[in-house]
Amino acid sequence: MRKIIHIDMDCFYAAVEMRDFPKYRDIPLAVGGDGPRSVLCTCNYQARKYGVRSAMPASKAKLLCPELTIVHGRMSVYKEVSAHIREIFSRYTHLIEPLSLDEAFLDVTDSVQCHGSATLIAEKIRSDIYNELNLTASAGVAPNKFIAKIASDENKPNGQCIVPPDQVSQFVEQLSLKKIPGIGPKTFQKLQSFGFTTCADVRASSINHLATIVGKFATSLYQKSHGIDNRELEVSRQRKSLAIETTLMTDVYSEAECLRVIEKLYPKLVERLAKVEGRQIVRQGIKLKFNDFNQTTVEQQSLAAEENTFHRLLLKAHERSKGRGIRLVGLTLGFAEPSIEKNTQCKQLSLL
Repeated sequence: MRKIIHIDMDCFYAAVEMRDFPKYRDIPLAVGGDGPRSVLCTCNYQARKYGVRSAMPASKAKLLCPELTIVHGRMSVYKEVSAHIREIFSRYTHLIEPLSLDEAFLDVTDSVQCHGSATLIAEKIRSDIYNELNLTASAGVAPNKFIAKIASDENKPNGQCIVPPDQVSQFVEQLSLKKIPGIGPKTFQKLQSFGFTTCADVRASSINHLATIVGKFATSLYQKSHGIDNRELEVSRQRKSLAIETTLMTDVYSEAECLRVIEKLYPKLVERLAKVEGRQIVRQGIKLKFNDFNQTTVEQQSLAAEENTFHRLLLKAHERSKGRGIRLVGLTLGFAEPSIEKNTQCKQLSLL
């Protein structure tokens, strides 16, 4: 039986700001842009009491909490702190799967630290983070990644939740389907319309019936509703894509206006691409978000980041606007899977 820990920092960016600037400690605080079209990266727990949430438009957040202070992020500082946290993880296991700067999975099945107790290891990691960085973290401890991630959110902030193997079924049974990764608001609404709101409801059904509602996701949903997740940690995760986007100060409507935005974004995308070593491009895409917050993406196969290809993709994407204003334009690149890259390289070498 595996021992998996999910560590999740508490309101990470905001917590670092409160640590470094005492004036922010007792007030509602958010990190992000402060413009009329900006969104928040995160916020502290004082702000959350007013309903403020990450990814919320700053304008809406200020309506909910007029006293909200919004500060611009300091990414270099957050990366430095994250590196220190990662070093703390490495004291207890080499099997680490970072999900972002502020959360990660750890497999401590074979760790000899803390007498091999996953519960004690999680407590020690959280203690090390607090003592060395003056920041708090929450943890979930369980036999698999899915349960550990859900558990880490149970006793936030600065808490810990343990789900032993013999309690997995009970823990999952009444879990809202909203909490299952991959189920967004629209999918949850659809499931609700068919009478599914908890994992218990899914258990009483079948994969075949679920497939008529959620398609290929049915098997994964059915397994997770029984607490089953056999995924291993991805300890050597590689970037699968690269993207750059901008939220416009005012909506644009014409194709020509979008082209001008692309012309500004493209050099920045190329600059970022230069920092991604040894990845083979296989796909280009363009993303538009409309003023009703719906969005569309158009992609095609490609072996290079060609500006003219983005222009052609825009033609199709812009047709879908149907007169709606465009508030965001983004460019994306997709990379080949490492195994495909390796096979391609081998084939090329064999020709020499």
